[in-house]
Amino acid sequence: MKPNDAQLFSISSDWQSEFKRLEGAYAPSTMRAYHADIEIYIQWCALSDRTPFPGSVETVCAFLLDQDSFAPATVRRRVYAIRKVHQLLRLPDPTYDEDINLTFRRIRRSKTSRPRQAKGMTKSYLDKFLAVQPDNPWGLRNKAMLSLGYDLLTRRSELVAITVEDVEFRSDETLRVLIRRSKTDPGGYGRVAFTSKRTGTLVTEWLEWRGYNFEPLFCPIYQGHAVNRHLSDTTVKHLIKSAAKNAGLDPNDVNDFSGHSMRVGAAQDLLKAGHDTAAIMRAGGWKSINVLTRYLENAECNVWL
Repeated sequence: MKPNDAQLFSISSDWQSEFKRLEGAYAPSTMRAYHADIEIYIQWCALSDRTPFPGSVETVCAFLLDQDSFAPATVRRRVYAIRKVHQLLRLPDPTYDEDINLTFRRIRRSKTSRPRQAKGMTKSYLDKFLAVQPDNPWGLRNKAMLSLGYDLLTRRSELVAITVEDVEFRSDETLRVLIRRSKTDPGGYGRVAFTSKRTGTLVTEWLEWRGYNFEPLFCPIYQGHAVNRHLSDTTVKHLIKSAAKNAGLDPNDVNDFSGHSMRVGAAQDLLKAGHDTAAIMRAGGWKSINVLTRYLENAECNVWL
């Protein structure tokens, strides 16, 4: 039975409360992205005089075609977001229809450009970025973050999620770190990684300043005092870009760095050092060799010289 106007209003206004049921099941960044995607979809439907929930196959196809200026990954995520709200509201889900699949395939095939690859923060860049950090508490934290993120091949979300309890200080002055949860490990089984002595020293210096009584390993600093909460993962991106700028790099190079640069650069260095793909996948917790291969492309050209 087709919903009446009152029911349609209720459905459209209730999705946000239903959306809260996803909290804890998905990463905060995924939740933010899905929420933004649904807002965009609802606004598009309003401008097009269409009903968002339940959406028809025709409506979703038209919406996707109007999104073809975005990367295929973004369009696919918007399909998932629309699907999730229909499921939460117990509505007929149009996103499994074959016309949706065909529309997305047409969008993907029309994109001939390659995905933009973050510039790798290799060891040579890491050394430069460490050298320009200020001689103050912020500098202590930044140096420890950059060095640890590189050694562990972390995503930015993984780096800011590490707690003091996850870090084991070893007798050889290195660290053993448990990375509890990642994008490809939603079950939270975790992986263990090890650091260099330099990273062990930098993390120790940071903790000696801020103390060991906070759970987050890396925390904000306000008016010269450590604050007991985790940093936002966007802090990592801003740190890398500002370090590149302060190191005097070309503005185009600065723009190419991102929060993923530590992971990319460390993987490239491992390849150049002679480690095989399987070993690099284990070190970085990769599940897909296709993703890792993209990261390694810029390093491979130097391996065989």
